[in-house]
Amino acid sequence: MPTVLLVEDNELNRDMLSRRLERRGFRIIVAEDGAQGIALAQTDRPDLILMDMSLPKVDGWEATRRLKGDDSTRKIPIIALTAHAMAVDCQRALDAGCDAFDTKPIDLPRLLGKIAELLEPRPAS
Repeated sequence: MPTVLLVEDNELNRDMLSRRLERRGFRIIVAEDGAQGIALAQTDRPDLILMDMSLPKVDGWEATRRLKGDDSTRKIPIIALTAHAMAVDCQRALDAGCDAFDTKPIDLPRLLGKIAELLEPRPAS
């Protein structure tokens, strides 16, 4: 069962997405801000991180930069989740180190497709 770290400060979004992903077989770890997300990623080593970009304490862009700059967490795929849907927002998330980008409100089938793609085993290079 893949483990997903959901870093989301909005309680309703966090609860809804957690339940929907758990029903599809994922183990969910939850962080309410970027600092907690970094700490949980380092201790729990999830298979994938869903990162809200507008977070308290440490925003999602900075949290992603820190995780991708840390040898112990750099290979964990991160999907940026944001209500900002402009191309510049997507590029900013990718520049910070996110592996993919998705917009809110969440379209679950689309998000599940991105999760599946990032969790596929990759051949050793």
